[in-house]
Amino acid sequence: MTSPALHPSLHTPQQLVEHALATSTADDCVAIVRDVTSANLRWANNTLTTNGVMTEVSVTVVSFAAVSGGVATGSVSGSASTPEQVTALVQAADAAARAGSPAEDVAELVADATSPDWDTEPETTDIGVYRQFAPSLGEAFAQAGAEQRLLYGFVNHDVATTYLGSTRGLRLRHVQPTGHYACTGKDASLTRSAWTGGATRDFRDVDAAAMAATVAQRLAWAERRIDLPAGRYDTILPPSSVADLMIDAYWGAGARVAHEGESVYSRRGGGTRIGDKVAAPGVSLFSDPAHPGLECAPFVIAGASDNTDSVFDNGLSLERTDWIRDGLLTGLLQTRHSAGMTGQPVTPMIDNLVLEVGDGAGTIEDMVSGVQRGLLLTCLWYIREVDPQTMLLTGLTRDGVYVVEDGEIVGAANNFRWNESPVDLLNRFTAATATVPSFSREWGDDYFSRTATPALRIPDFNMSSVSQGV
Repeated sequence: MTSPALHPSLHTPQQLVEHALATSTADDCVAIVRDVTSANLRWANNTLTTNGVMTEVSVTVVSFAAVSGGVATGSVSGSASTPEQVTALVQAADAAARAGSPAEDVAELVADATSPDWDTEPETTDIGVYRQFAPSLGEAFAQAGAEQRLLYGFVNHDVATTYLGSTRGLRLRHVQPTGHYACTGKDASLTRSAWTGGATRDFRDVDAAAMAATVAQRLAWAERRIDLPAGRYDTILPPSSVADLMIDAYWGAGARVAHEGESVYSRRGGGTRIGDKVAAPGVSLFSDPAHPGLECAPFVIAGASDNTDSVFDNGLSLERTDWIRDGLLTGLLQTRHSAGMTGQPVTPMIDNLVLEVGDGAGTIEDMVSGVQRGLLLTCLWYIREVDPQTMLLTGLTRDGVYVVEDGEIVGAANNFRWNESPVDLLNRFTAATATVPSFSREWGDDYFSRTATPALRIPDFNMSSVSQGV
């Protein structure tokens, strides 16, 4: 992340916020301006193909209007960098609010909170964020070429500065750096494929040589092909796969749908399962905006209302929230509206997630050494929900399902379609490693990249059918 620099726009984000609030003729208004710079590198066939830096300013206007029976809202978003463009968004949001029906999630707007750095310019990124990574990547290309491997992949780094203002006196600012990398390796005949990836805040902790070495090792594991049928296998889910599944478990933890009997977190007979055992003893799942390495916005930023968010909650302070503590469900995603329905504390969504197991220790290598016969996955993809009542998910394996015999990896199997519930897995696992920073291949690129999870060993992971996916 670079030092704050003069932004090319003639109008600062703060000016755009103030213009929106002053222009709105609704009863109340929230304006959210998000200034993002992004730097990326892409490569294929051991050659850098593209690089670039992009800048975008987007504005969301939420208008609140008193209507018969309550308060209606209108939310409109779009790219905007001039007062005229913001005015158009404001007018559309005001009109939508006045034409709307009373909002179910109505609550008193948060008022009078100001970030000490509100007046500070947006922070930015540029290609310089790769100053350590890029030379090492070039060396990895040369080594891969000499050893008849092909590398494909990309790195991306965003710095988003969000400004949230309201007619009730909110003036809040947050800077969010987000980076991720992914590298796929193939052999010269293009018959074997392996992947690795991860998340970072600034790329100072990303080693291109180590990334390429991981891919090379996994391609070597796949030199022997072992075809296996569908069935239940003793399976090691790496932290990336655990992150895939836990994000689904988190996104599905809306208190309202649980209260209404529509999710795995619903209690038979009515209400939610808060207070019930949902995981094995020692399992904790939590979010914390101040968690080291996973820092995220310490206040609610909501451009629209849905099952887990409310525009009325914009600006609410966020703090560590335990969703599962020692195996017991202790919290669900609660807006102030759903908290009123359930009688539970207000616990809004937070933009990170950590899974810890009390006796988790060691590494994946340690876990592999204890498996007599089983599988080590690389990642999951194309994940879809089959049954919300049990949170049964289905998906595919990809880029490496490795066969373990007598504590050693002896080859690569075919891919599978799988069917499992992440909540059920938290009860069935037999071992866990230490929690480490992780990256969901399915959700991390675009939606949710800040996770820390262990690897889990599942004694009977359900590979429901053989897949021809790569």
